[in-house]
Amino acid sequence: MKHYELVIIGGGPAGLSAAKLAAESGLSSVIIERDFKLGGQLVKQTHMFFGSEKQYAKTRGINIAKILIDDCLKFPDLIEIRKETMVVGIYADKVITVLKNDVYEKISFDALIIATGASEKFLAFENNDLPGIYGAGAVQTLMNVHGVLPGQNVVMVGSGNIGLIVSYQLLQAGVNVLKVLEAGPTIGGYKVHASKLKRLGVDILTSHSIKRANGTEKLESIIYSELDSNWEYIPGTEKEIEVDALCISVGLSPLATLLSMVGCDMKYVSKLGGLVPVINEHHETSIDYIYVAGDVCGVEEASSAIVEGYLTGLIVANKLGYKHPDFENKQMDFLNQLTNLRSGPFGKATRDGLRELRDQYAE
Repeated sequence: MKHYELVIIGGGPAGLSAAKLAAESGLSSVIIERDFKLGGQLVKQTHMFFGSEKQYAKTRGINIAKILIDDCLKFPDLIEIRKETMVVGIYADKVITVLKNDVYEKISFDALIIATGASEKFLAFENNDLPGIYGAGAVQTLMNVHGVLPGQNVVMVGSGNIGLIVSYQLLQAGVNVLKVLEAGPTIGGYKVHASKLKRLGVDILTSHSIKRANGTEKLESIIYSELDSNWEYIPGTEKEIEVDALCISVGLSPLATLLSMVGCDMKYVSKLGGLVPVINEHHETSIDYIYVAGDVCGVEEASSAIVEGYLTGLIVANKLGYKHPDFENKQMDFLNQLTNLRSGPFGKATRDGLRELRDQYAE
């Protein structure tokens, strides 16, 4: 059985950042990634990021992925990378099992960082399994990774930042975005993204949602309806529109299954996206050798996942006896960056959700 000082599950922005700071501190690690490439959600994000220069503002997500990967490749003696490898179990005796090419392997570790990210939520409506109905992330993967259009006439359900950004990317690719439906009374994403769509003639209908998809072998049309203040369909407001693709963008859920498997204390916090591990300010779970970073402990922007990864890698290295030569300044800088990223009205849910987790950890 092979042993590693630090195992990082997930090769997205949080996992890559954690490995880099651990290596800077002198700690060796292995990144285990189930996909065939590193970068996580960044590899399909062609839009430029907000934030500050430290979070790669005005840089496209796909280019940020390359930066983070290159940072890890600078430490070939300290960072091992295993791609197309699935973690299938975590056990209390500091052992994980992985699967690659139908071969199981046991790996032991001193510390573990879980950075598995999040998966897309979906909606329950009639015929929601028809071909032509996609999650927003699937549409990004089709277009930005594989160069395939999902359809020619699309309706987007959800006006959060992802829904707005993907709608704009569809327009750039020559797809007709007929409408954006938002169940809430207000647009969920940044006004700058919504304004781009409105300038291009795309209607964003608040207090509206899909009611039914129509088609035999594939999607042919949808029925959408207005919603009342209790989120119920208003009879008589139904309208039909012909489409060959429907994109669902109604949020993400943390991928925390492995944490539940090993027995970490978990809590459902809607403000953080769903079931998340109870953690302290050091991103340590109720099991003292298991840490988390990124969307697995609360869905946020990729910028926050990057900084959380840096901070967690720094802290874990220090706990294992590898103190970064600039530990105090680095730690303070990362904490300040996270505070700035979570400031303002859009960050309130995250602030409140994390406070709830940390209060429970202290009990």
